[in-house]
Amino acid sequence: MKLYVRQRHRVLQVVTKLIIPFVLLFALYVQFHGDYGPGGGFQAGVLFASAFILHGLIFGLQRTRSVLTPSLLRVLMALGVLIYLGTGIVTMLLGHNLLDYAALAANPKTGQHWGIFAVELGVGVTVTAVMVSLFYSFASKRL
Repeated sequence: MKLYVRQRHRVLQVVTKLIIPFVLLFALYVQFHGDYGPGGGFQAGVLFASAFILHGLIFGLQRTRSVLTPSLLRVLMALGVLIYLGTGIVTMLLGHNLLDYAALAANPKTGQHWGIFAVELGVGVTVTAVMVSLFYSFASKRL
């Protein structure tokens, strides 16, 4: 009795559909509160990626690739690096050092907050895209 090829796990699919929104919500929490406590872009990026990896494991790689295409992942990788780099360039254009966040607002504390948020957002986007791309690379059947 070999059921591996077309075997469907209804319980796992239902549980996955219930869990993924909570994983994404927790990833958003970690992303937006990373400058106030533990967490930040890397952790949030891994959490976001784990939701898509779980989707790929349960529903199949092709279905997940239809949501996050490899070309979209390449764009997200570049976008995350550009957000990180752009934050540093903006601080230099405003006459301060690279990633001197105090230059981003009139109040240095507000500038620090927005600068850290922008950098962590760039890191989160990049990490998500790279982790999902690695999953696609290892899960695909290329010879």
